Amino acid sequence: MSTVAVIGAGYVGLTTAACLAHIGHNVTCADIDEAKISQLNNGEIPIHEARLSELVQEGISKQLLKFVVGAQHAVTTSDFVFLCLPTPQGEDGRADIGAVLEVVEEISPIIPPRTIIINKSTVPIGTNASIQATIQRNDISVVSNPEFLREGVAVTDFLQPDRIVIGAMNKEAGERVAALYAEINAPIVEVDLASAETIKYATNSFLATKVSFVNGLAAVCEAVGADIESVTRGLGSDQRIGSRFLQPGPGWGGSCFPKDMQALVRIATDAGYEFDLLRAVIEANEQQFDRIVNKAEALLGQDLAGNNLTLLGLTFKAHTDDLRNSPAIEVAKRLAAKGTTLTAYDPMVKSESGIPQEIRLATSMEQALTGSDLALILTEWPEFARANWAGFINTMNEPRVVDARNALDRKKMVELGYLYDDLGRT
Repeated sequence: MSTVAVIGAGYVGLTTAACLAHIGHNVTCADIDEAKISQLNNGEIPIHEARLSELVQEGISKQLLKFVVGAQHAVTTSDFVFLCLPTPQGEDGRADIGAVLEVVEEISPIIPPRTIIINKSTVPIGTNASIQATIQRNDISVVSNPEFLREGVAVTDFLQPDRIVIGAMNKEAGERVAALYAEINAPIVEVDLASAETIKYATNSFLATKVSFVNGLAAVCEAVGADIESVTRGLGSDQRIGSRFLQPGPGWGGSCFPKDMQALVRIATDAGYEFDLLRAVIEANEQQFDRIVNKAEALLGQDLAGNNLTLLGLTFKAHTDDLRNSPAIEVAKRLAAKGTTLTAYDPMVKSESGIPQEIRLATSMEQALTGSDLALILTEWPEFARANWAGFINTMNEPRVVDARNALDRKKMVELGYLYDDLGRT
């Protein structure tokens, strides 16, 4: 058992703290938000994430997990300090590492000798080496241990990862961090600091590129009469490519892909390389939002202005309550700009906070579809696939559906009498 401090009780920090306690470490998780800390100490979590509440309550009951206000109260007896702090995108595309540097300056004078600072925050390449130089203590090591957590399955991703990346300046520090994960069966990828930082950006950028590729491929399938599901089945069967992230949709978003793509473009530019491929991927994603709007316009056969549209799904993907950089929101903004009336239903969105003011929230699918001229499926919630679409025909003004997630059975929807469009299917 090791004594661990986790600084930051956001999405990554909370998952990290709960999972480390689950595998037997003594964990103190710190945050500056007093209300959040009080909530967490009561076993209540502020985000929707499968199994996370269960692990938090388990850790508290076993006295392996506690939450405190302020980093100083967490680090003074810790063997390891995890930095799980936000690095939002700045106006120039660079990641803002102000929160990381502020915490490092705060804790570096008071952490015990031989403590290892483990950075999980996504930071520009070279940041961790700079932190090591800034600390000015030879008895403290800095290690990069990037996270690869997918919202909705973050606990599973932590406990059953594809790999664990550890970037260190010296072998001993890397080995000590690897030992923290001894209970987790996964290969350890040991690299230098800069390589670990680059792996994080490269992973998200490659996955975003893969999504944009399949979205473009779906458009080609529509033009030539091919079926995207047949094409991706054959494509994904190639072991060099794999089947994951080959599902077309309204575009990619979330808290990581957009900022990490922009950050890597900026990092490349600063290093003297113009990463035009990634610039094109970002542009292709913007075009995908417009493509969904164009499909709605085509299905209506007229301008969108004055029509009542239903948005099914607002979160950036299913099984999360996260609205950050959601493709659904981006599509909604474009629809609102064309003078539509928008009603939305999402099973995890109960408040109008964070959504455009032009969107009226409904409490059910039926309510959202009542009087609708066209519905758009923008998030792949299972509820939408299971719904009684036969019954909704009489609920809508006109039975029209743009399925931007290919969630429904195309043949069945047409047989029911819907004017139906999706992405690349025949």
